[in-house]
Amino acid sequence: MEENQKQWYVVNTYSGHELAVKEKLEMRTESMGMQDYIFRVIIPETTEVEVKDGVKKEKVKKMFPGYVLVEMIMTDEAWYIVRNTPGVTGFIGSSGKGAKPTPLLPQEIDRILASMGMSRVNIDSEMKVGDVVSIIDGPFKGMSGKIDTIDSENNRLTIIIDLFGQETSVDVENYQVSKY
Repeated sequence: MEENQKQWYVVNTYSGHELAVKEKLEMRTESMGMQDYIFRVIIPETTEVEVKDGVKKEKVKKMFPGYVLVEMIMTDEAWYIVRNTPGVTGFIGSSGKGAKPTPLLPQEIDRILASMGMSRVNIDSEMKVGDVVSIIDGPFKGMSGKIDTIDSENNRLTIIIDLFGQETSVDVENYQVSKY
């Protein structure tokens, strides 16, 4: 893994303080000029439909109460800012003793974000037609190709790959590709 590449980390918060931590961390990121190191702060949630007395009600439930996900580049300063945000009790995957935490694996964060209709890769700002990408999941895993079309509304890409010496277009979800 590259040292200064953005990755996702799990941050432990006081239970019920997830939203406050998200807001405080976003404010601190802004006020300390850390937007190039701390990117998205997400509270993983799912919407469940409950039927009570014949009335359908949508209920938003936290997938992991007491945790928020932070997309960041793990520098000493960024690590310090997140760790010292009020309501944060620490990072998951850190042995303590000053050791930096381990990031989530791409497939772990992809699964969580996909269940929320989101993606690790922001196609609108990070990818454009003509970019060469590597397919990291699905039947064409390990192949690379050029982006032919981008459907950001549905988080899908059409990629031209070389299949048995012939150009073939394949349709993939954006979490299935990685930029070179």
